[in-house]
Amino acid sequence: MTLVNFNNRTRNTAPYFNNVFESLFSDAVSKNKMVDKSPNVNIYENDAAYVIELAAPGLKKEDFQINLKKDTLSVWAEVKKDETQVAKDFTRKEFDYSSFARSFNLPDTADGDNITAEYKDGILSINISKKDTAKLQHREIVVS
Repeated sequence: MTLVNFNNRTRNTAPYFNNVFESLFSDAVSKNKMVDKSPNVNIYENDAAYVIELAAPGLKKEDFQINLKKDTLSVWAEVKKDETQVAKDFTRKEFDYSSFARSFNLPDTADGDNITAEYKDGILSINISKKDTAKLQHREIVVS
């Protein structure tokens, strides 16, 4: 028995059946890039707070919703665009919806009553203050 490599990805020949469906599905998915993509996140801690940064360019601060329920911080955004093109004999109307949702479990040392958010240059920054008992205390210990 001889094994033969089958390359179904060649573009120089007539498209195979699978290539037709592959291009249809990949075009549909790539047209709306936010369908299955959640924004990248940076999470870090400083002396006074925990900071969550979400990269979400192209949105407005009105598009975001932030909710705290118990110890879970949820962030989501939804953008609806309606594009209409009118020509001589036809009208084309396209809807574009993009959304994402992310949730974060806050540590016990986070102060849920003191959370602020700012959207600037495509980055949503959420500052979660620490409880007074959790703030880093720096002191030098003498070795005897």
